Amino acid sequence: MAVFHDEVEIEDFEYDEDEEKYYYPCPCGDRFEITKEDLMNGEDVATCPSCSLIVRVIYDLDDFMEGEEEVVLPPKKELEKV
Repeated sequence: MAVFHDEVEIEDFEYDEDEEKYYYPCPCGDRFEITKEDLMNGEDVATCPSCSLIVRVIYDLDDFMEGEEEVVLPPKKELEKV
């Protein structure tokens, strides 16, 4: 069980489009970070690379899935008996 330093809304993070990462200031002077890919995979923990603190990211997973295309396969047809 993890102990979170805080819970932070995704809107409070800064987004870097080049790195596809979200950043939030850490009390140690560095920044918590989490990737867009992590969020799309349902991860909600942002870590600080300089200390042991972690924060829970509060966000709506559906917001990150909007741009994803859902692959829909056609129904399997039964083979006709000859």
